[in-house]
Amino acid sequence: MSYPAIRVNLEKLACNTKALVEKCGKSGIDVVPVTKVYCGIPEIAKASVSAGAKMLADSRIENIIKLKDINIPKLLLRIPMLSQVDEIVEHVDISLNSEYEVIKALSEKSLKKGKVHKVILMVDIGDLREGVWYENAVESAGRILELKGIELIGIGTNLTCYGAVIPSKDNLGLLVSITEKIESKYNIKLSIISGGNSSSIYMIEKNEIPKGINQLRLGESIVLGYETAYGDKIEGTWQDVFTFLAEIVELKEKPSIPIGKTGVDAFGEKPVFTDRGVRKRAILAAGRQDVKIDGIKPRDKDAIVLGASSDHLIIDVSDCKQEYKVGDVLEFDMDYGALLAAFTSGYVHKIIE
Repeated sequence: MSYPAIRVNLEKLACNTKALVEKCGKSGIDVVPVTKVYCGIPEIAKASVSAGAKMLADSRIENIIKLKDINIPKLLLRIPMLSQVDEIVEHVDISLNSEYEVIKALSEKSLKKGKVHKVILMVDIGDLREGVWYENAVESAGRILELKGIELIGIGTNLTCYGAVIPSKDNLGLLVSITEKIESKYNIKLSIISGGNSSSIYMIEKNEIPKGINQLRLGESIVLGYETAYGDKIEGTWQDVFTFLAEIVELKEKPSIPIGKTGVDAFGEKPVFTDRGVRKRAILAAGRQDVKIDGIKPRDKDAIVLGASSDHLIIDVSDCKQEYKVGDVLEFDMDYGALLAAFTSGYVHKIIE
């Protein structure tokens, strides 16, 4: 086996998906698993599909193309680039949109290909990332409805990712109200009201999510078992679906602070050290090029992450009950950012079980 590596437990991922599909289903909400964090690896995505997911989502067209043999609709999360319109119409069933110019280009390309591309209009209700401003949403929907080759199937929003605005009865209620205005004005029925991401889960737990919201795009809650509004664990889910593994390549006792005049490190930062005396330090063959260092946590509760360079991760193992040796492998939990970085790195091996 080669290291560093990520180990994936498909059974636990399926369990997390099933738990959320059932939990959200009780409120009439469909779960769309987001495959971005594991770069759209089909074998992993299939675990969510086997657990009841009826649609998959990703922000990268490259990942959606990887998923082409999984026969359920694919949703593109990131606002489409004009330069990718041809690929989107070819490979994507539904896309989230906010720019009329882009939707018009999708319309033109769809007509040329003899297709109809489905669109969810994104509405900004305060988080200040993507979306038409909520006051302009009804008018924007009307312009989209005039285009051929495009089917407006719903509206959606995104919260917590940029402005950290927490979903609430008020802001998600506003989304439902906008939908009703669009349906009334243009005499249509929108099939989807996409109420955000894993930060909306807490409202389901409290039975507070507004009636009408019928879709959530879930990443972190499925892969890590946490809701993202307050960071609480979700009942019935696993938090250890993914494990980061790194091998010890050096194990020595050294002082805990550098000797000599210090400046900035290889990343232009000035590190701060705590004098703990002479400590046993393990160097692992993993670094910042492989994983987000401040997003990993050793499974050995007595191990301490000291820092890392591009290629070397330094761990204080002085207080560990296990007597480590060179060649041993340490296991780590990861937050979402660390998981994303580790899967994106070509140097981290993926072990799917």
